[in-house]
Amino acid sequence: MGRKIIDNPEKCPLIFSMNVIGSKWKPLIIFTIGERTLRFGKLNFLIPAISKKVLTDQLKELEVDGLIERTEFREIPPRVEYKLTAYSKSLLPLLVSLCKWSRTLIISQSDKY
Repeated sequence: MGRKIIDNPEKCPLIFSMNVIGSKWKPLIIFTIGERTLRFGKLNFLIPAISKKVLTDQLKELEVDGLIERTEFREIPPRVEYKLTAYSKSLLPLLVSLCKWSRTLIISQSDKY
């Protein structure tokens, strides 16, 4: 299944942002990588609810969009590492703020979730 894109004829910045990072997993992948470099297996371990196929697809989309740098090492066994670009690192403070916001939501609505 391909990427779902919201039509954006008016060039709305929020719609643009949602088209880039608006999937179920991309914000979590970006947040999990953070300031470090991670191998695929470690990333898959840290986000156990995501399948390997979905993680692979999401990482490819993030790479195409310039948010992830992928480094492939020609070794046996093969090794691939992922890190955030400077562009995507600017999202980290926003994701931290979203986490803080969600903590207050969880406390106030704990009976719903």
